[in-house]
Amino acid sequence: MRIHSDLRTVARRLKTARTINNSRNLGDKRAAILRAATQVFARNGYFNSKVADIAAAAGVADGTVYLYFKSKEDILHSIFDRNMEDAISEGRRQLATVSGAEEKLRRIALLHLERLGADRDLAIVFQVELRGSTKFMEAFSAAGLAEYLGLIRETFEEGQRTGVFRPELNAKVVAKILFGALDEMATNWILSKRRYKLEPMADQVLDIFLHGVTAK
Repeated sequence: MRIHSDLRTVARRLKTARTINNSRNLGDKRAAILRAATQVFARNGYFNSKVADIAAAAGVADGTVYLYFKSKEDILHSIFDRNMEDAISEGRRQLATVSGAEEKLRRIALLHLERLGADRDLAIVFQVELRGSTKFMEAFSAAGLAEYLGLIRETFEEGQRTGVFRPELNAKVVAKILFGALDEMATNWILSKRRYKLEPMADQVLDIFLHGVTAK
């Protein structure tokens, strides 16, 4: 009886290990397709790209792509969703280690530009390809972008409660203004013929945002 029990235990462990490995392989392949799609969209443009181009860049068959994604549009949505989830998760994690609303806004700005500055292909997809149609922009604005703006708004409201920021200001408008400034820095970085690091621009944006342009 002991032998049979041990064999059943071993069998269960082997089955669990296979399940974990299969899940990891599926996740790795999906991630590889998304990485390849980001590169293809950035270099060819979303509308000029084909699923076959993405499959070739990922080193998989065309049919394999459709095992993970319904369409090319679904791939673009997935790139956005995954990166926004990662950005928001990392943002909340880091904000938990920082004290003070000003420093938290500075950390948000740094993370925003650091993330895009580290991956030019991703920056092109976010700043250019995702804005190729009103349909796309409406979908993305209603999704992760709203949560991201909410993170900025919550941080500003914290500063209002502690007396750091003016209490009469509309926190939603403030969040959009800061996001818009960071967004423009990223777009300009992509379009500029001059090569420079993007993340140092965060300090300049925050200095103007927090202190204005009026000479004291």
